[in-house]
Amino acid sequence: MLMNFLRKLMYGRYGSDYLSFFLLFLYVVLIFISALPHMAWVSWLALAVLLWNLFRMFSRRIDRRRAENARFLALFGPFIRWFKMRRTIHRDKDHRYFKCPNCGQYLRVPRGKGKITVNCRNCGASFEERS
Repeated sequence: MLMNFLRKLMYGRYGSDYLSFFLLFLYVVLIFISALPHMAWVSWLALAVLLWNLFRMFSRRIDRRRAENARFLALFGPFIRWFKMRRTIHRDKDHRYFKCPNCGQYLRVPRGKGKITVNCRNCGASFEERS
């Protein structure tokens, strides 16, 4: 019953994207800041951020929301990719990751193979590393 209501409510609407998640994170940070002494006015800013996020999620102007998200990713996309790569490297205990000195592509090799020659699939450069 509830799922059908939510499906009908969100039909034809934009929903969430990277900018929505960023705005939600910003809202939470602003709420914590507003709890500090003499910073109660920040809660109004947090409310404005939350309302803007809800407006974006329930909007039917999908083309405009996609353009907003594309502009956001143009600015913050490299940081998002860097953060995801760091998380992957930290979680993967079976492989070592190297950055190609020529093109910057990340390359994954198995751990514990000693000194190996790593070949970049992107640019064809070769270099030696310890795995």
